[in-house]
Amino acid sequence: MQELHDAPLAPLTTFRLGGPATRILTATTDAEVVAAVAEADASGTPLLVIGGGSNLVIGDKGFDGTALRIATKGFTLSGTSLELAAGEVWTDAVARTVEAGLAGIECLAGIPGSAGATPIQNVGAYGQEVSSTITEVVAYDRHTRETVTLPNAECSFSYRHSRFKAEPDRFVVLRVRFALEEAGGLSAPLAYPETARAMGVEQGERVAASAARETVLKLRAGKGMVLDPDDHDTWSAGSFFTNPILDEAAFQDFLARVHERLGPDLTPPAFPAGDGRTKTSAAWLIDRAGFTKGYGSGPARISTKHTLALTNRGEATTEDLLALAREVVAGVHAAFGVTLVNEPVTVGVAL
Repeated sequence: MQELHDAPLAPLTTFRLGGPATRILTATTDAEVVAAVAEADASGTPLLVIGGGSNLVIGDKGFDGTALRIATKGFTLSGTSLELAAGEVWTDAVARTVEAGLAGIECLAGIPGSAGATPIQNVGAYGQEVSSTITEVVAYDRHTRETVTLPNAECSFSYRHSRFKAEPDRFVVLRVRFALEEAGGLSAPLAYPETARAMGVEQGERVAASAARETVLKLRAGKGMVLDPDDHDTWSAGSFFTNPILDEAAFQDFLARVHERLGPDLTPPAFPAGDGRTKTSAAWLIDRAGFTKGYGSGPARISTKHTLALTNRGEATTEDLLALAREVVAGVHAAFGVTLVNEPVTVGVAL
């Protein structure tokens, strides 16, 4: 297991932000992961688990403890059953399932990060979420000090949330298992209107899985959501805020504010979210509150391609990023009465 001391964390994140860690360990096997976690817990050493670093905002002071980088490998496909080691690059795994002619995660192409992070955030995009295909998650339980296998029903999946996110100091994901679909090389039914429009088909239709993947990659690239070291619009965590879900009273207040600010004929994005709740668009809120593409004059700015991404233009600090995020949160709340919630995990800092 590789070990570094007083080493920078910024290169391990897609934001390229954050100070050093007291120690960085790189584990390449499940046994090494478990050993490193157990050692940290036994000694009372603070532990930061890092996969692809695509959902982390680390403070400028860094992390006083052990940062464990999970770099395990393992892609096992048996029929329509897929098992991924936590350290597998997610977008590469998606490509391999499409090449095998299987459907279920093709619209999750281009999402940065590791496979082990996907159940934590219940990663989703373009009409798909990993919770719809995950069958089991194998994890190390830091409370019971044993490796456990959690079936889907015990993962408490919801929109951008899970049991793993709710109990961040308990489980370390080791492996993720999926049940995909054999559809003759076709995709799952296209659930997202933008994807269907881009492909010239009706929502709910199937297309070639490879074509669906390529279309999603193009859509994501157009929004700066595919990693490119030469493009500062991709020096981000992708979507920085989750789409707000409002109860009936909050949604009616929101509508009143929209009509007062933007006119009675304007209808904001609204999607049923169950239990009488409504989901609206964080990107729409940000834009209509006056934070347009490219907003900002400092080293941290809103992406020139998508208002939902906050970016490091190359010389930013984490405090620069947080100052911009706080400005956006305050502006959206003042305009519409809705409080945006950050999607990335913060380490040593908070909005």
